[in-house]
Amino acid sequence: MNTVFESAIIKHTSGKPNSFKAAMKVLPAEGFASAIEEISQWQGYEPTPLFSLKNISSNLSLSEVLYKDEGPRFGLGSFKALGGSYAALKVLQREVSKVLNDKVSLKDIRNGKYNVEASKITLVSATDGNHGRSLAWGCQRFGAPCKIYIHAEVSEGRATAMRDLGAEVVRIDGDYDDSVDLARSEAEENNWFVVSDTSWPGYYEPPRDVMLGYGVMMHEINESITEPPSHVFIQAGCGGFAGSVCASIRQVWSAQMPRIVIVEPDLANCLFESSKANKALFVKINEESIMAGLSCGEASAFAWDIIAEEASDFVTIPENVVAPTVRLLAKSQSNDPVIEAGESAVAGLAALICAAKQPSLRATLGLNESSRVLLFGSEGVTDQAIFDEIMTGDTYG
Repeated sequence: MNTVFESAIIKHTSGKPNSFKAAMKVLPAEGFASAIEEISQWQGYEPTPLFSLKNISSNLSLSEVLYKDEGPRFGLGSFKALGGSYAALKVLQREVSKVLNDKVSLKDIRNGKYNVEASKITLVSATDGNHGRSLAWGCQRFGAPCKIYIHAEVSEGRATAMRDLGAEVVRIDGDYDDSVDLARSEAEENNWFVVSDTSWPGYYEPPRDVMLGYGVMMHEINESITEPPSHVFIQAGCGGFAGSVCASIRQVWSAQMPRIVIVEPDLANCLFESSKANKALFVKINEESIMAGLSCGEASAFAWDIIAEEASDFVTIPENVVAPTVRLLAKSQSNDPVIEAGESAVAGLAALICAAKQPSLRATLGLNESSRVLLFGSEGVTDQAIFDEIMTGDTYG
């Protein structure tokens, strides 16, 4: 494997695992069960693959590397299809129930019984691409108008994908956190409903539903493995995905809890800095990461409550390890599957390769020949033009 991994500057800070209560309180097991029951009934649902990367694990002197490939999820290309769409459905259920003064079911919303009522409920969000695509897809299915805010660096290919699903897309100057602020303010002015994967004071219900929807992934993994991994490397943006995975693992594997390693871009390291400060922080993004889905400056306080209690380690990775990792999966050697992954999908694998090849960090993270590592390939190719540029090596190294 390329020496770029051996020389990469990987920053590390230790977490402070403690009471482990938030995993049960913030995202209760019955909430995960309800989301799994609902989503598994959606048209087109099927579990995504869990691959064993035997050649990579052998080259890294590890026992096993498992890779959950979310690329095929509902044809949308990412795990976000689980969260945004489920949260949208829950918002519509609550609001239609208020309008009719009667509790309506998720099934009836899903099957179009209340399309007239849903058509009057506008759902909005800010996105780097995948969450907005999930929300647009859900709104199209459930009959609600959708408005998506994107920042200056979101690719036009991702914007087009959301428009093709019926969303009105508004591009702004500034970064992701600026688009979040605008989505919130315009929703308040127009009586729209924000469906965000990021929480803020007084806004928790949709982010909770988003995180509960993500629980489908760990449910599928737990159905296919008989013993827990020793390590889980989880890439993180605002923290919603990581918080969901941490809670799911704690609830199922509590007595044999794997070591949780949170991975972020060095350019967008809000959870890394939050761990050092022991509180959820905002970190100004001065340059957007190639890992667009992870380029978030503000930690979700809701998710942070879980992550702070569960994560043993926080690491950041530099930009120059991303493209080589994408190519490594796409140009598979030996018997490993060929996997076409997006930029954000490979963060965990990139961090693992660097850590396994750098003796000091390898020892710090407790990686050895008996380690079984779980990774999340959180997206497939969600922008073909960027993927093609990565594969040529001309633009991204």
